[in-house]
Amino acid sequence: MDGYADRAEAGRRLARPVADALGAPAQTPQLPSIVLGLPRGGVPVAAAVASALQLPLDLLLVRKLGVPEHPELAFGAIASGGVRVLNPDVLATAALDERAIAAVVEAEARELARRERIYRGAARPPPSVRGRTAVVVDDGLATGATMRAAVMALRELQAARVIAAAPVGSDEACALVAEAADALICPLVPKTFGAVGAWYADFEQTSDDDVRRALASVAQAEP
Repeated sequence: MDGYADRAEAGRRLARPVADALGAPAQTPQLPSIVLGLPRGGVPVAAAVASALQLPLDLLLVRKLGVPEHPELAFGAIASGGVRVLNPDVLATAALDERAIAAVVEAEARELARRERIYRGAARPPPSVRGRTAVVVDDGLATGATMRAAVMALRELQAARVIAAAPVGSDEACALVAEAADALICPLVPKTFGAVGAWYADFEQTSDDDVRRALASVAQAEP
């Protein structure tokens, strides 16, 4: 497997192993499953998965905590509900003090709150995941910090089972996420990873409007 044309194609190809992990039927009255995309880039992938499997779609808001001089390098992540995950190895390498960490957390918390307002508004309350199987989807796993924060948030929200899914990931990130989730689905784990975007022919930045359109294209989960 050399990569993906775009996020939509990646989601369609991810749907089969997700279905296998869910078992049949994926949607039952006792334990209804839900697909949750990580904004922004994970939402189009999640929408394709949800559409293929005829499952409800929603989102889980998580923000990466990037090293100030190298924002693409994550030293952790935060999620709705006050969840915070830090990567001690990256923190040690970056030599960040508590003041620098707090400044990044504060900025990303403001952005998380902004996106909550933009994506949900008053008409789309957060769904309940309690007692459900939650499939949380991103477009790739570079460090794994964002996905791990998402898994931890879903644990706190009392999801019955958490499946983490991404089209591509690094060895290190997959190992980190596999420790936290009940199951990890990542079909492409290249020996030389580089960056998530390297494995997509089209990796154009996902906009807020793209997220809203993807949410509108698939059935909404019951709150």
